[in-house]
Amino acid sequence: MFGVLISGRLPQNNFQQVSETQFLIEVHDIENANHIVVYMTGQMPFPEGYGGAVYFCYQSGGEQRWIYLGKICNQKPSAIFKISNLKSEGNAVVMTPFGAMGGTPISHLNALIGISVEPITSIDSLTPATETQPSNVNNFMEFTQKMLENFYNYASSFAKDAPDGQTYVPFNSLQHWFENFKRRLEINPNFWKTS
Repeated sequence: MFGVLISGRLPQNNFQQVSETQFLIEVHDIENANHIVVYMTGQMPFPEGYGGAVYFCYQSGGEQRWIYLGKICNQKPSAIFKISNLKSEGNAVVMTPFGAMGGTPISHLNALIGISVEPITSIDSLTPATETQPSNVNNFMEFTQKMLENFYNYASSFAKDAPDGQTYVPFNSLQHWFENFKRRLEINPNFWKTS
């Protein structure tokens, strides 16, 4: 159902199902990896309304440290995560559905990748470690495109023909769009990803 890819290595898809909704895979020689791709193999989609919360676990100071990376889902079946900055002492450990699950001891050279199948609404409320995003350029471009598309569609619905043959949009409709968009961003900064 899932796979992992690290540059210069063969893909791994030997995730172990450790519970009804949890999957783990051990990745060797993690010290030499900067990015990791987690993907769905396409054999089985998530149930409707569900996705996979992706966690990274490494050994530090004799204990396992779990860090939430992000998500994969049917609409976004793969994701690239930057892990080079996660392997330091300064990263916060998060509570995960895996708990001490990695009961299997791992060496400091290896890591565990965990995927927890959860409702998308629960996953969207999680905050990934800031160091995990490889680049904000794609997210920014996607956000900008969705925002402008939303603006254009909204403003177009208020378009009026003027006597001189020009089309105009009343300023108050632009102000209303701006206030509405701002409010929606405050409630859920990722709302634009689903609309």
